[in-house]
Amino acid sequence: MPPTAQTDPIAQPAATAQTGGNHPATPVSPVTPRQPAAATPSARVTFERHPDQYRHWRLSFDGPVATLTMDVDEDGGLREGYALKLNSYDLGVDIELHDAIQRIRFEHPEVRTVVLTSAKERIFCSGANIFMLGKSSHAWKVNFCKFTNETRNGMEDASRHSGLKFLAACNGTTAGGGYELALACDEIVLVDDRSSAVSLPEVPLLGVLPGTGGLTRLTDKRRVRRDHADMFCTTTEGVRGTRAKDWRLVDEVVKPARFADHVRERAAALAAGSDRPANEAGVALTPLSRREESGGWRYDTVRVHLDAAARKATITVFGPGKHEPGDLQGIVAAGAQWWPLKMARELDDAILDLRTNHLDIGMWVLKTDGVPAQVLACDAALQQHADHWFVRETIGMLRRTLARLDVSSRSLFALIEPDSCFAGTLLELALAADRSYMLHLPDAPDDAPRVFASAANFGWYPMPSGQTRLQARFYGESAPIEAVHDHIGAPLDALTADSLGLITAAPDDIDWEDEIRLALEERASLSPDALTGMEANLRFGPGESMETRIFGRLSAWQNWIFYRPNATGEHGALKVFGTGNKARFDWDRV
Repeated sequence: MPPTAQTDPIAQPAATAQTGGNHPATPVSPVTPRQPAAATPSARVTFERHPDQYRHWRLSFDGPVATLTMDVDEDGGLREGYALKLNSYDLGVDIELHDAIQRIRFEHPEVRTVVLTSAKERIFCSGANIFMLGKSSHAWKVNFCKFTNETRNGMEDASRHSGLKFLAACNGTTAGGGYELALACDEIVLVDDRSSAVSLPEVPLLGVLPGTGGLTRLTDKRRVRRDHADMFCTTTEGVRGTRAKDWRLVDEVVKPARFADHVRERAAALAAGSDRPANEAGVALTPLSRREESGGWRYDTVRVHLDAAARKATITVFGPGKHEPGDLQGIVAAGAQWWPLKMARELDDAILDLRTNHLDIGMWVLKTDGVPAQVLACDAALQQHADHWFVRETIGMLRRTLARLDVSSRSLFALIEPDSCFAGTLLELALAADRSYMLHLPDAPDDAPRVFASAANFGWYPMPSGQTRLQARFYGESAPIEAVHDHIGAPLDALTADSLGLITAAPDDIDWEDEIRLALEERASLSPDALTGMEANLRFGPGESMETRIFGRLSAWQNWIFYRPNATGEHGALKVFGTGNKARFDWDRV
């Protein structure tokens, strides 16, 4: 914990009470902080939004083009003590962005291009609010970096899989996290007004890593030359004009008189290459069904039970009912109530809630409850109608939810018991787990649980590494993967699943309770920091993608740098920014 950091963020006691923090990204001029308010009890952070509630974004539509205009309310921070000037942002701003992108994907299938721009004069986005960042706990900073990158990754996911392209219309200075937002887009257009620049100034101003995802996207996505990137990331004023284009920092620089026309032309050109439908009605993302209950909370398809003493959460996913539609007309009519989409949204919300509001709950036990055949029937419907835009988006929502599970710094154990339905899509939960235990009932084989593989386990839901979970499990070796493929649709008991390498252990009913209890107690006794590093390393194995590099750097480099006194110590650069004092560095290299 940084020496002056708060143990928990202080949330505003408002209807939208949340908590904030993010990776550093620098306003172009100092922002004067408001006087901190008296400490109030932390409020639960919620991630569900609706455009009617937005305070920081305006969403408009013109045929195949949607425009997301950033217009941050200075007084709309999620904590007291800072003003969101210069289109700087905190967690609440990013939650709204995440919601807007989800709604465009599902509620507006006619949209093919999303333009991101700013309503502020001469400023696109100055990135995360530095004073908010300086007030946040270490854990909060790192976790918010993760959510921010997941949101950016979701934009790139939409571009790859959904035919939804993004254009950053940078109509002013674009700094730090604001430039990261632009980097997540397919194209960046910067106004050439002799003052607007793009920058990642975290090293010289804050003593921290430039934006995690921003630095990685410079190299992996935009292929910015190493020496150019070195100069760019150590220059507070950034780069503008022709040099920004020549260095591949942006795709085009346009004079102010032509800027709006150029953005319209590029948005139309990007839209022309999309296969999203022009004349189909969207599917409304209706409110989630969350309700509190003793020891936790419950949705229609997911239940979360907390055991604070054991630092454990049990997440139970309930399978579909008997009457889930299999025909396209019924699926579209069901909309957000269709089990695959409803379950994905509710599980995603549960993951975010646990990750943000329950930092001390280090163990997540994954369970399922239902009829495997009904899960497999939903998988068959997903496969049969995968070319339809709504089904494609539902598969995408499942893919992103499972990927969020992969990068969560929690220990994941799956328990496969009678009445479980670890089949197809839900088998991915067990494959995502760090360990999976399956009950073996030698004296009552008819009552024993079964797991089922389906086509869903062979490419529908790649991890952030780009591999399927089976490929990651078996290091890409063809023989064990083909052996599982040969058993698609077959009921696999504990011994068979064990022989195929699908589970970790198959205790019988005599040993089950003791073995599970000891495994959970042992895990809870280990260092959470050591476990975070170990789990991340083992989940992804060899091979890298831009996403795994982003999250790996976040877990290691950024975690370490944020903790160092040069950044967050009493005289660290992040702590003294805006005070008129100069940072004092420990010059030893470690």
